[in-house]
Amino acid sequence: TRPRGWETPAKDAGDEPSATQVDIAAAPPEVELEGVELVPEAPALDRPEAPESRLVRLRRRLAGSNSPLSRGLLLLITRDRIDEDTWEEFEATLITSDLGVAPTTELVDALRNKLRVEGVSAPGEARAILRAELIKLVDPTMDRSINADRTDQPAVVMVVGVNGTGKTTTVGKLARVLVAEDKDVLLGAADTFRAAAADQLETWGSRVGVPTVRGAEGADPASVAFEAVKAGIELEVDVVLIDTAGRLHTKVGLMDELGKVKRVIERQAPVGEVLLVLDATTGQNGLTQARIFAEVVNVTGIVLTKLDGSAKGGIVVQVQRELGVPVKLVGLGEGAD
Repeated sequence: TRPRGWETPAKDAGDEPSATQVDIAAAPPEVELEGVELVPEAPALDRPEAPESRLVRLRRRLAGSNSPLSRGLLLLITRDRIDEDTWEEFEATLITSDLGVAPTTELVDALRNKLRVEGVSAPGEARAILRAELIKLVDPTMDRSINADRTDQPAVVMVVGVNGTGKTTTVGKLARVLVAEDKDVLLGAADTFRAAAADQLETWGSRVGVPTVRGAEGADPASVAFEAVKAGIELEVDVVLIDTAGRLHTKVGLMDELGKVKRVIERQAPVGEVLLVLDATTGQNGLTQARIFAEVVNVTGIVLTKLDGSAKGGIVVQVQRELGVPVKLVGLGEGAD
């Protein structure tokens, strides 16, 4: 027998028994519920790192970098006497760090003039001048904020790039950043070519309670992106992040498809941000990629990944100069935050 309130509806003859989901907390502990599926507790969600602590850790990681660029800069400001050989060695270091010939020449000329004209000899003064010139080169006047503010519709952010640059990981990390800022986020898995890409994205989202819209493997990526934005509008989320399949910038058909994805999305809501993910280790080749992607989808910001594994960070300056587009995010390693 069962206590009152736990009566089971009568079944018609021939009905298959079915498990019913109930709130097990409401059942008296001594009662054994037969034919009932116990609903497992939802897994605890990750609590993403706050933006402030992320920045502190980022600075610490960069400060500990032992890249040739860092060593080259230290070489210049710690020597008692800076001669012509020192300048040539410094110039070579900057160029091999993919700063580019023009920015390197500009920086070296500016430093030589200042150090000579102002008669700077103390390492502390040289360090201050070097810092000011480097900041000028990176251009702090560029707007590096992510356009992720909801208006009357969700903000839409597309993430694009060649294969293997870390787009899906970037989308997952960016979702965490936005969740930490108390935004409602929805993910669109428009990478329908790579096996398990949607699973990977869904895993990133589930860790912070963010839903993912996905299609079948090999489905039309434009239709998946369309459905994701449609769901974002219906759910009134703040931001929809669209992950796209990696594609070589030399493949015309795939680049045309990327343009189609953007056009289809914009039938419902404007794409406010197109982030191009570049692998910092690719160096100058990243510049060629950037130009072509910019022509197809009007890139608004750069994400430079794997910066901790490369001496090629100088590409930041080159890309910004070529495209007039700021580097908005950098990726350091595989950590979730």
